[in-house]
Amino acid sequence: MEPITFVVGESKSGAYETVYRQIDALLSGESDAIANLANSASVLKYSLNYVSWVGFYLLRGEELVLGPFQGKPACVRIRLGNGVCGSAATSRRTILVPDVEKFPGHIVCDPDSRSEIVVPIISNDVVRGVLDLDSSSVNAFDSVDQSNLERIAAMISRKVFSAR
Repeated sequence: MEPITFVVGESKSGAYETVYRQIDALLSGESDAIANLANSASVLKYSLNYVSWVGFYLLRGEELVLGPFQGKPACVRIRLGNGVCGSAATSRRTILVPDVEKFPGHIVCDPDSRSEIVVPIISNDVVRGVLDLDSSSVNAFDSVDQSNLERIAAMISRKVFSAR
């Protein structure tokens, strides 16, 4: 499959629909969780030009551990309840942060990150991890990102984590 490019003039919703279909196709027929998460991170990173980092943190005991990602090196372990990722996992809700410098307890992994959105991945009522996207622009993420990333996280939950 050819990578998708989020180009000026293309609607964000349209780009997400293409991203959704591409991730769905990549996950179909593959059972390895790491391969599926790696491909999903890649599709998101290279399809949305305002995203500087995208990846997964997987719940291991009382902390989130870095999983497949695209971007600069990242924090490896995040305690539940800490930072945006730990807060999203604990609350079981998406957290959209327009300006990370105004988020109490934000963990600085990449000093160029200015906004962030984190979506929990829940399967069989258990938090399995989070999908984390950063941007070097303030206010990069909005309700279109949130609804589409929640849809993508639900698909990943079904196709990657339900069988485990």
